Amino acid sequence: MIEYIKGTVSSLTPTAVVLDNHGVGYLINISLNTYATIQHQPECQLYIYEAIREDAYQLFGFARKEERDLFLLLIGVSGVGANTARMILSSLTVEELTLVIATEQVVALQSVKGIGSKTAQRILVDLKDKIQKTTTVSGSVTLPGVAAQQVRSEALAALQMLGFAPAASQKVVNKLMSDNPELPVEQVIKAALKML
Repeated sequence: MIEYIKGTVSSLTPTAVVLDNHGVGYLINISLNTYATIQHQPECQLYIYEAIREDAYQLFGFARKEERDLFLLLIGVSGVGANTARMILSSLTVEELTLVIATEQVVALQSVKGIGSKTAQRILVDLKDKIQKTTTVSGSVTLPGVAAQQVRSEALAALQMLGFAPAASQKVVNKLMSDNPELPVEQVIKAALKML
């Protein structure tokens, strides 16, 4: 079992990184949150999950151990595979997802692409007790409501149509929305354009 891989970033996209470790290049699937964390680093260390099947051998990497722990909990839910878990962790930070599960916010989970009502309910039912046992939900973490989620997704779509990279756009929009969750979509876009 590989615990982590530390190496030089030889190539990086929002979904994968190749880490060069003593002349061996490891192709590692990553979430957008991990991408945002490592994108300006020449070297990094990623905590690894090995997905070994008869037809494939894949590595999934995480900048934080807590993100890998949540990933492992998610793939333990019936109907949630590694790519779905990665999509969830690309859409919500570790803190946001922990809060969503602990407070049973099904709508927030359904806002993740590819997560339907049944899967969202199953995640909440299966993981609520596990999340509460392993983490303390901080009162300082606030999750955007449904309206804020709508503003966020519209702003991201607009920025991508304007040609900005999804990960960079997401980072800027997340910062703007966390600083001022009440901003209307046009102000989010205008402020993001100044920051990108």
